[in-house]
Amino acid sequence: MLTLEPKAPLLTSVLTCPVCGHAQAEQMPTDACQYFYECTSCHTVLKPLAGDCCVYCSYGSVPCPPIQEQGSGSCCG
Repeated sequence: MLTLEPKAPLLTSVLTCPVCGHAQAEQMPTDACQYFYECTSCHTVLKPLAGDCCVYCSYGSVPCPPIQEQGSGSCCG
C-alpha cells in the first residue's frame, strides 16, 4: 500500500507591492503571522487585506505556511 507523506509548505513567497509593483522574495515565518511589511522600494507599509491573516496571504505568490497546510481559513485566530 502506498502512503503519501504530507507535503512540506513552501517557505519563500514573492511579495508584490500594490502601490509601486516592486516584487521581493521573502522568507516566511513559520511560528508567527506577519501583519506588516515595508516595501523595500517605495517604503509603503503593507497590511493584510480584509479576510486575510497576513501580508503573505494578501500580497504573496504563496500563502503563509499554516494556510498552505490547512487549505483555507485563518491561521492566527
